[in-house]
Amino acid sequence: MLKYLRMNVTISALDEYFMAHYSDYVRLAALKGYRMPETLGVGKDGNVEKKDPSVMKLLYRENREELLALLKEEQADTDLTFSFRFLTFSEKVRRPFEKYSFSKVLPHILSAHKLTAAEAGSRLSIEPVYWGKIVKGTLYPEKNTVLALALVCGFTAQDTENLFNACGYEFDDKSVRDVVVRFLLEQKIFSPELVAMCLGEYKITSLPIAR
Repeated sequence: MLKYLRMNVTISALDEYFMAHYSDYVRLAALKGYRMPETLGVGKDGNVEKKDPSVMKLLYRENREELLALLKEEQADTDLTFSFRFLTFSEKVRRPFEKYSFSKVLPHILSAHKLTAAEAGSRLSIEPVYWGKIVKGTLYPEKNTVLALALVCGFTAQDTENLFNACGYEFDDKSVRDVVVRFLLEQKIFSPELVAMCLGEYKITSLPIAR
């Protein structure tokens, strides 16, 4: 009973977080039943000005639960990529001199969580040979890989931001995947069962997490 209660509370919290942060306004506006709010207003100086686009978020719609259910129903994970990418020529040239490359930042974060690179890699569905090259810096992880790594290793949101900075990525509130994963990291939800439940709720299937 307590198990299912926790699951329901987690999903409810995720839904609230998602409605407050997700900002793909083109997709939101296309949902059946979505009523476009007034985006123009009168400023203090009496001139017409645009309102902050955040007024379009689901959280501020009266029928937000129905809209969220529709979005979930139509959701399909389109963030499909390889687990890694090859370095560009300029990256290869700069890599030996970079202080905060992925291969230099990762060991410090893993150490703080009392993990080895091998232990972290075993939790990902990535061939060991490619994971070894990612760790050494001869390959760069794709964004999906960094997100999966953060979830399976229990990284903080700041840890993940640091790895993102090293790779040139950032959290994108227009991405369903990014919003859901950021919620899990900020709330420190790392139970494999709860993670799988939250990812499944929003049909996120592209993260290379070992099963």
